[in-house]
Amino acid sequence: MKNPRSKAPHLFLITALFLALGFALGGGGLVVAAELETEVTGKMQDFPIVKLQSLDKVTARTMTFEARVGSTVKFGQIYIKVQACRKASPLELPESAAFLQIWQITLEEKAEWIFSGWMFASSPGLSSMDHPIYDVWVIDCLESKNNAKAGIEKEELGEGESKNETLLEPKEKLE
Repeated sequence: MKNPRSKAPHLFLITALFLALGFALGGGGLVVAAELETEVTGKMQDFPIVKLQSLDKVTARTMTFEARVGSTVKFGQIYIKVQACRKASPLELPESAAFLQIWQITLEEKAEWIFSGWMFASSPGLSSMDHPIYDVWVIDCLESKNNAKAGIEKEELGEGESKNETLLEPKEKLE
């Protein structure tokens, strides 16, 4: 009968190597092991800004823009509210994901959900927005910087709209 450790001896050796390295450097081996576990589990870090790209299928207008987490931006007739933006650590496979809520205002002045969920930069088709006119997808999550565009930008507003406009958000939850 084979030893159960023989199937994955490299994992045992890697863990032992990191523990020994931790002790040799004067740090606690448990701290190194905890950091190793964090990297292996692939926890994602929160970022304050999401970089999005959008497409108006009728006019073929595309726009790449940045929005702060918690802000609402307008593209054409849709509103995009960024709830979260997370990115994998540099040691992991590259992945950025954002939780977006997207809605439009109908002709009857009612807010109607279009999308609510996580979008992934590496697989835009995995969780995509289904709309006949607009497409939106995540490009990346970014660190905060002074010149970041946040909220509704002046060039994104249509005629007759103002930054102080009250945004209607859908009341019912999207299933």
